Amino acid sequence: MYTVTKQIFFCYGHRLINYEGKCKHLHGHDVVAEFVMANDTLDARGMVMDFSDIKKHLKTWIDDVIDHKMLLYKNDPMVAVLQAEGEPLFLMDKNPTAENIAECLFHKAKNLQFPIIEVKLWETPTSCASYSEHKA
Repeated sequence: MYTVTKQIFFCYGHRLINYEGKCKHLHGHDVVAEFVMANDTLDARGMVMDFSDIKKHLKTWIDDVIDHKMLLYKNDPMVAVLQAEGEPLFLMDKNPTAENIAECLFHKAKNLQFPIIEVKLWETPTSCASYSEHKA
């Protein structure tokens, strides 16, 4: 199996619901998302996927939709307050943990028909969450 990994850097804010640590408060992160693509064969160019295609589609979506946005659970009481102030939000169906953000990014890549097998989200240089559809 061949794999390629593309890193995309972006920033977001969030807070966690039903959490008793520091992350229950609004705060932000500079993150690295790693998109791992795989295939048993290579295309006519000898590639799993061109890095520039990954960047063109995924980085553009990230830049337009979630970069420098507040990622919040859709039922978070802060949604109405921040919307009233005109703050840019990305609302999630789940608590915006690193794990759930990685899953969101995975499904975006899958919806783009990319041969995605895993997304890792590095929330800090030493802390990473990942999502794949394969059991460990």
